[in-house]
Amino acid sequence: MVRIITSILLCVFCNYLNAQQFLGKKGEISFFSEAPMENISAINKHVNAVYDATTKELVFQLRIEDFVFPKKLMQEHFNENYLESDIYPLSTFDGKIINSIEINEIMRTKVSGDLMIHGVTNFITVEGDFIEKDNNIYISAAFSVELKDYDIDIPKIVFHNIAETIDVSVKIKLEPVK
Repeated sequence: MVRIITSILLCVFCNYLNAQQFLGKKGEISFFSEAPMENISAINKHVNAVYDATTKELVFQLRIEDFVFPKKLMQEHFNENYLESDIYPLSTFDGKIINSIEINEIMRTKVSGDLMIHGVTNFITVEGDFIEKDNNIYISAAFSVELKDYDIDIPKIVFHNIAETIDVSVKIKLEPVK
């Protein structure tokens, strides 16, 4: 049901777009947690994004349960115990480019906006790369998230298994909306 609602919202939003609008439906967001007992990683290959080149606004959305882990038990604990994906099914970023510098055909870009995870929204600033090639835009970025900033509690029994800071990577191809 959430996937249907997301698709409808993106379609409605896209109806208002012009040639300066870009849409991505198969982006990737992955995360990595390095901890003394065990490293934890996951990837979500169902990330949606919309970019308005005129206003410089950028919006990302993903479903939490679409993260895939190397171990099924990790995925189950992630969804049930930590991110509570049944209660907080979506994560979003709603931001705007605030600064860009071109370096060898790559736009090194700084984006600020609201990141919502686990029902908690925080204002963040992230640096990333925008590459324009063949009328598409390729975005990549890496940043860190503090679990405590999003009210994600780590039980004391597994405190040494999970890092308090998670490294996040983003990659997505955006195509012009026609």
